[in-house]
Amino acid sequence: MKVTGFSFIRNAIKYDYPVKESILSILPIVDEYVIAVGKSDDDTRALIASIDSDKIKILDTVWDDSLKGGGIVLSVETNKAFQAISKDTDWAFYLQGDECLHEKDHDNIRQAMETWLPDKTVDGLLFKYFHFYGSFAYIGAGRKWYRKEIRIIRNNPDIVSWNDAQGFRFSDHSKLKVKEIDAHIYHYGWVKDPRLSNQKALYFHTLHFPDYVITEEEMQKEFDYHNIDRLNLFSGSHPKYMTDKIAAANWKFEFDPTKKRYNNMKFKHKLGHFVEDLTGIRLGEYKNYKKV
Repeated sequence: MKVTGFSFIRNAIKYDYPVKESILSILPIVDEYVIAVGKSDDDTRALIASIDSDKIKILDTVWDDSLKGGGIVLSVETNKAFQAISKDTDWAFYLQGDECLHEKDHDNIRQAMETWLPDKTVDGLLFKYFHFYGSFAYIGAGRKWYRKEIRIIRNNPDIVSWNDAQGFRFSDHSKLKVKEIDAHIYHYGWVKDPRLSNQKALYFHTLHFPDYVITEEEMQKEFDYHNIDRLNLFSGSHPKYMTDKIAAANWKFEFDPTKKRYNNMKFKHKLGHFVEDLTGIRLGEYKNYKKV
């Protein structure tokens, strides 16, 4: 069984992406790793090249800014990396530049890939998520966070990155059939200095709305982490490669998990939260996959 990791990145240093930590966290369970490194405003390429591993293959790319609407450029860059993996790859393992694996999950992941490899009805493997927010001590608990997503797919040319690269589908837009596995993705996209979080949020807004013009006044603001409906305290451990990143955090964020901010929420969303708290069922949950 051959496993290839793949991803894309641009301006990792500028927006404080833990991409080096992400790569280090996946390297032990892949045979090669392909990353599409977009032309950046910082030393992102040198950062990736500094990782001491002969598994890593850098694909130099230039982002097509005309594809910004809806974040489609993110899928295009993901597909570039996917299409560059070795032809004899069995499973392709995707991690975005702000996602990490915990070493305690490596055995479960490897076993799941071996178990389902012979079953051709399984197109991919589904992971649970920890979405960290504000600090490394809190995780998203509201309906705005997707709870699961596909991160391992077969090396099938008919599979493509979907929309803004959150997940995958077939090229005819049909959903992949997946098996859920006992492993988490640790997502750190919203844990950084509030000013950098604001700049990243503004940048991503332009990826979805290309006509939006960012003002200098907006660039100088700090992201309001308290404008969130609900968070839970994280009681587990972080991946070992995130240790230095966590120790270097120099901002403070505190949140009372017992308080729920529903004042500006529509009644149907309040009802959805109530039902989920009572039953564990998320009504109307968006699922970019079919579990088998």
